[in-house]
Amino acid sequence: MKQLHIISTGEQTINEFIEKVTDIHSFVDFIHLRESNWTAREYITVIDQLCKRGIPREKIIVNDRVDVAKVTDVGGVQLTLHSIDVQDVNRIFPELYIGCSVHSVKEAIASEKGGANFLIYGHIFETASKPGLPPRGLHMLKDVVKSVTIPVIAIGGITPDNAKRVIRTNVSGIAVMSGVLLADDVKNTVRQYQKKLIESKGVK
Repeated sequence: MKQLHIISTGEQTINEFIEKVTDIHSFVDFIHLRESNWTAREYITVIDQLCKRGIPREKIIVNDRVDVAKVTDVGGVQLTLHSIDVQDVNRIFPELYIGCSVHSVKEAIASEKGGANFLIYGHIFETASKPGLPPRGLHMLKDVVKSVTIPVIAIGGITPDNAKRVIRTNVSGIAVMSGVLLADDVKNTVRQYQKKLIESKGVK
C-alpha cells in the first residue's frame, strides 16, 4: 500500500504534538519531526516520549538534524536544500535511511545519485504553508516519479478529496502537515487519508 507520512507543523506545543501523534501513529507509516525552534535536547526528549508511548522508533524521521537522528537511532533523516549534502551524510553514515526534499527533476536525480533512499516532492497543490508560491502540479510530479527509481512522496495541499489524483501519478505515498495535525478531529481525518490510500491500491 502507498505510504502516509505525517509532518509536524511548528504550530503546536510539544505536549500537543505528542498527544496527537500518539493517537494516530497506528494509521501512518512515518512521523516527521520538523521543528526549527527545537533544540537538540528537545528533539531527543520528544523522541524518547514518543517511544515510551509505544511509537516504533523506526517510524520517526528527523528533519535536517543528522546528529539527532544518529544519536537516537530513529528511522531516518530528511534533508533539505540547507542541510548537509546527501553525499556527505551517506558517506559518513551509510546506515541512515535518508530522505531529500526536492523541487525539480534535476534535484531528484542528483539526490538519488547522492545516495538518498526516498524523496519528498512538492508542493503539488496550493497550500497555506507556501503562500504566494504557485503549485508545481501533477504533471511535474509525474516527471519526477519517472526520473528516479527510489520512492517519491508527494506533499503540499493534499486532501482526502484529491489524494486519488496524486496516487495515480504512481508516487509511493503522500505527506501531510496541517491537513491532519491541525484538523478538528485528528483521528477521523487521518483515517480518511488512509482510506483513500487503501482504495487507491493497484490504481495507476
